[in-house]
Amino acid sequence: MRYITALLLCSLLAGCGKPAPESPKQRYLLAMAKLQAADADEKKFYALGDAAKESFDAGKIDDAQKYAEQLMALLPNFQKNRDYGGAMCDANVVLGRVAVRKGNLEDAKRYLIAAGSCPPTPYLMNNGPNMGLAKDLLEKGEKQVVLDYFELCRKLWSNGGAQLDQWSQQVKDGKIPNFGGSLSD
Repeated sequence: MRYITALLLCSLLAGCGKPAPESPKQRYLLAMAKLQAADADEKKFYALGDAAKESFDAGKIDDAQKYAEQLMALLPNFQKNRDYGGAMCDANVVLGRVAVRKGNLEDAKRYLIAAGSCPPTPYLMNNGPNMGLAKDLLEKGEKQVVLDYFELCRKLWSNGGAQLDQWSQQVKDGKIPNFGGSLSD
C-alpha cells in the first residue's frame, strides 16, 4: 500500500516531471495521497489543511469537517511552527464553510472572526487569507462580519490594504467582490 501511495504522489507531483495538478480532482487526489502518507503528527499538520479544503471543494463536506477538526486538535502542538497561523486559518475557514452549508450562520461568523484573528505567517503576509468563507457569508447577506474580517486581515496581509479597502467599499455598496485567487489559498 505504501508503494501505491508513493507512486500516486510521484505521478501527481510537479517534481516528477509532470505539471502541477490543475483540476479539482487532481488537487483532491494529491491532498488525499499526502494525508495517507502522513505517518507522523508533523506530516499530518501539513497535510490536513489541504485535505480539508480539497474535500470541501469536492463536495465531501463531512470529510472536510473531520479533517479540519483533526487539524484543530493538532494545532496546540505546533504553536511555534511558522505555518501555525495559516493552518489555524485553514481549519477555521473550512469549519465555517461547513457551518454555512449546514445552515448555522452564527457558528460560521464565529469561525470567520477566528480565521482573521490567527497569527500572521510569511505566506499570509504576502498572499493574503482565504476569502471563501467571507464570500459564502456575503451570499447569505452577512455584510458586517465580513467587514470586520477585512479589518482583522490587515494584520495578516501586510501588502493587501488597498485590496481590502476596495473589497470593503464593494461590500458597503451591496456588492460581492470578485475575490479571484483569494478563494483558493
